[in-house]
Amino acid sequence: MAPLRRLCLCLLLAALLPPPAAPAPAPLRRPDWAACRILSRELSRLLAAVKEPPSALEGMQLLEEEPQNWPPRIRCSDACDPLTLETNHTRCLHRIRQALQHYRDLLGSDIFRDQPQPQLETTMEQLLRHVQEGHGHPPRHPLAPTQVWEQQLQRHLALKRLRSFAAVMSRVFNHGAR
Repeated sequence: MAPLRRLCLCLLLAALLPPPAAPAPAPLRRPDWAACRILSRELSRLLAAVKEPPSALEGMQLLEEEPQNWPPRIRCSDACDPLTLETNHTRCLHRIRQALQHYRDLLGSDIFRDQPQPQLETTMEQLLRHVQEGHGHPPRHPLAPTQVWEQQLQRHLALKRLRSFAAVMSRVFNHGAR
């Protein structure tokens, strides 16, 4: 009977103790803004050099709706304005990291099989390393295969969105590097 009482007493005491403290969050590491600025400019330069075949697909879009805020876009609520970047860059870099991962995965997908972009992928990997903030190397997420007939349109839309994102990201890194 005594061992049962001891066990009950131990369980009761364990329930009354506060939970163990969570590990302290790692201190925010300031990214190398100058390196990010240089790499984001290089990304924009490489994107401007990508030649797409002339296409009648310019005004065409698939009617498939995308999930909310996907692909990731920098929004006002992401706190990427110059004043906020000086004090807290976490939300902004999180959004940039999400988008870089998304576009890196797109560049490695089947929509770029006929027109690979190894320099773009390399530059994105370098940028990702700079904005990781101790998150480790993000794994690649294979995307669902696309139909052959839609690959050219998907590639065109991906490049168009990536160009837009790269322009905004360059502005963020340009202000952060000051």
